[in-house]
Amino acid sequence: MRFSVVETGYDQRQVDSCLDELGIRLVRLAARAESAAGAGREFDQIRQEATHLCDFLRRRTAPAEGDVAALRARATADERAAAELLDEARGELEAAREEARQVREQAYAEAVRARRDFEAALLARRRREARVEEILSGARGDAVPADTPTAAAGVPATRVAAGASGDPGAGSAERSAAA
Repeated sequence: MRFSVVETGYDQRQVDSCLDELGIRLVRLAARAESAAGAGREFDQIRQEATHLCDFLRRRTAPAEGDVAALRARATADERAAAELLDEARGELEAAREEARQVREQAYAEAVRARRDFEAALLARRRREARVEEILSGARGDAVPADTPTAAAGVPATRVAAGASGDPGAGSAERSAAA
C-alpha cells in the first residue's frame, strides 16, 4: 500500500485505515484458524498469511508510532495463539490416528480369531460327518437279528417279524392256536 505524503509524514487517516483493515484480516485469520481444527495444511496457509501480514505491517509502518507497537504485540500474540492451535490440532490428529490404528488392529485380531473358530467348527463337523458315514456304511452291511428289541416299537422284533400286530393279546391268541 502506498500512503500520501503530507507535511509531517504520511496521511494519518490512510495509515489508520490500513491498520484497521489489517486488524480485521488478522481477526478473520484467527477465526479461520479456530474453525479449521483438523486441517494441517490450512493452518500452515493461515500461519503463512498471518506472517506475511505482520511482515507487511512491519515494513509499512513507522517505528515511532505507538499504535504500531500495540499492533505488533497483538500480531505476535495472534501468531502464538495460531501456533498453539496448530500444535493442539496436530496432537489431536495424532491421537485420532493412534486410536484408529488400535481399532484396526483389534478388528483384525477379532477377524482372525473368528476365522480360526469357524475353521475349527467346520473341521469338527466334517469329522463327525465322516464318522457318521463310516458308521452308516458299516451298519448297512450287517443284518439285525430278528429277536433284537426295537426302541420304536417297544416290543421284541420276533413278534413283528412273525407278523403279529401291535396288540399283545392278539399275539398270545395266535400262539395258543398254533400250540
